[in-house]
Amino acid sequence: MIAQSEFHLMIVDDDERIRSLLQKYLIRQGFYVSAARDAAHARRLLDGLEFDLIVMDVMMPGEDGIALTRSLRETLSTPILLLTARGETEDRIRGLEAGADDYIAKPFEPRELLLRINAVLRRVPVTDASARRPKHLQLGPVRYDVERGELWHGDQLVRLTATESQLMQIFSACPGEPVSRSALVEKLGRDTGGAQERAVDVQITRLRRKLEADSKQPRYLQTVRGAGYMLAPD
Repeated sequence: MIAQSEFHLMIVDDDERIRSLLQKYLIRQGFYVSAARDAAHARRLLDGLEFDLIVMDVMMPGEDGIALTRSLRETLSTPILLLTARGETEDRIRGLEAGADDYIAKPFEPRELLLRINAVLRRVPVTDASARRPKHLQLGPVRYDVERGELWHGDQLVRLTATESQLMQIFSACPGEPVSRSALVEKLGRDTGGAQERAVDVQITRLRRKLEADSKQPRYLQTVRGAGYMLAPD
């Protein structure tokens, strides 16, 4: 039995709807999940984070999934599972030749993807996955201890409310990736609706006062127009 909460996955897909659906589904299955919209975004995440498995679409504008797989394999051993169009046998062969560990054809059931992910992870040599996750996130002079759920300003512990603590846990699971207001409401276990989303806005404002030098011009807890809020650590 795989302890899924020990693993950090990255989804790479230019389709925002698919990317969001997969991320939400896998988070519900207990994984840590970050998402990238293209190859360049994936590279930026890889510069600062380590992952246990990458789920990558083959068909992306610019550098496609096969080209990115081939490039990553020059320096990276992280397992890669490719998402390919049904019937595109050549893409699957090229993907495996480029260094992918497995593939799954679209369209697929989320449960099938979960089974493939677990099968790949079972083939990876057993290591302490939690040790490979970032233990803390640096936000200027503020440091967030991911494992302990503690916020520090220098050597001073910053007190967080229960909701602020939940928000930091949500954002730290997907640094650099926007989280919508409706998703925050859902993850906080609140009833859906505009009133709850406005309540989240108030909580974000309060949290920013503890993270930012200037909460009115946030650097680390950013508003992403049309997408929600995003934690952007150094």
